[in-house]
Amino acid sequence: MEQEGYLPRVVDRLVDDVLGYSGGILIEGVRACGKTMTGRQHALSEVALDSGLPQLRAALDVDPSLLLAGDAPRLIDEWQVEPSLWNLVRREIDARRRTGQFILTGSSVPAEDAARHSGAHRISRIRMRPMTLFERGRGDGSVSLESLFDGEVPTPVLGAGVGVRDALYDLVHGGWPADLDLTAAQAQRRLRDYVEDVVSIDIGRLDGEPRRDPVRMRALMRSLARHIATEASFSTIVKDVAGRSLSAETAIAYVGALRRLFIIEEQPAWAPHLRSRYAVRTSSKLHFVDPAIAAAVTATSSERLMQDLETAGLWFESQAVQHLRIFSEMCGGRLYHYRDKAGREADAIVELDDGRWAAFEVKLGQRQIPAAQASLAALVADIDTARTPPPVFTAVITADGPVMPLPDGAITFPLNALGP
Repeated sequence: MEQEGYLPRVVDRLVDDVLGYSGGILIEGVRACGKTMTGRQHALSEVALDSGLPQLRAALDVDPSLLLAGDAPRLIDEWQVEPSLWNLVRREIDARRRTGQFILTGSSVPAEDAARHSGAHRISRIRMRPMTLFERGRGDGSVSLESLFDGEVPTPVLGAGVGVRDALYDLVHGGWPADLDLTAAQAQRRLRDYVEDVVSIDIGRLDGEPRRDPVRMRALMRSLARHIATEASFSTIVKDVAGRSLSAETAIAYVGALRRLFIIEEQPAWAPHLRSRYAVRTSSKLHFVDPAIAAAVTATSSERLMQDLETAGLWFESQAVQHLRIFSEMCGGRLYHYRDKAGREADAIVELDDGRWAAFEVKLGQRQIPAAQASLAALVADIDTARTPPPVFTAVITADGPVMPLPDGAITFPLNALGP
């Protein structure tokens, strides 16, 4: 169903592709990131399970399969409101024996149910997240991640960056589609209301979850904001939750609930084969699905970030990780980070299904490019290329730097130039 004013999303291409070979597709992701609008763009009919319409409730009580009738692809919005529909959709796909029958969307993960089929070979999954700078029209996408993996060198542009102040403004603004026309201050006020809804309402609606204390949850989210893009342990996070009695086990459970709402995502550690005997750290990093949430839970404006460039650098790294995650999934990639006990590190590793990989360092300012180059070079030099192939490329992502190849073969570009 074509929608006037619809802004194309990176996942559109993947949705079209999956509908061509799969009976159904599940688009899941954090609430208000645009799943319904994207689903409508590819559907010919729809039913919204969270609409509250009395006829909808009547159909669910009498015969839920009535909701599956309609032109295909049929959008079933917020399917987790009625988890029993999952098996009905799966069986209907089996009965029809045609591709592209259903598009489901969901903003939370239902509790495990042994009676619910996995959906394997019937329903494929796609994750959506808030919009990238490219999707928001705040970037030109001139540096294609897929093209970099194909060996293409981007055209040099010396004035490609937007400046640190503007980059932090975009970070704090966030990528929620409904907020694009708002100022950063307005978007932040709206996002604080959003976070309050998550803490006070959405967490409580999760089936199979024990009661969560909103006060502790707010404190935990503030602590997570101070530790995003780091390898902070749960014990460290708990110690940072000042004035609140919270155990590491409780913190893990609370983060698990936030994962089920797609608020928190994990960046696991990468484990290549090395020439040296230095141990590779195995701790994952945690990120908000959009670093603007970190600004919301700590009431931090872009101007305040300009006074705390250490925090700004970590949040900018998290924003770059978000972008790399979104773009890499479009070409069959997975996202990791790397750090060993000798101090060699890469803020992000993208590894494709065929084994090709690339390493990234993220720096807020272009003056930090030489240090980032040295870090990436040290990592690459320690790779045992007999067992792990060398990287296709290495890159330094900045806020205000140019697009250009560097003398050592690395590439540098600003985040607003990155595209799929």
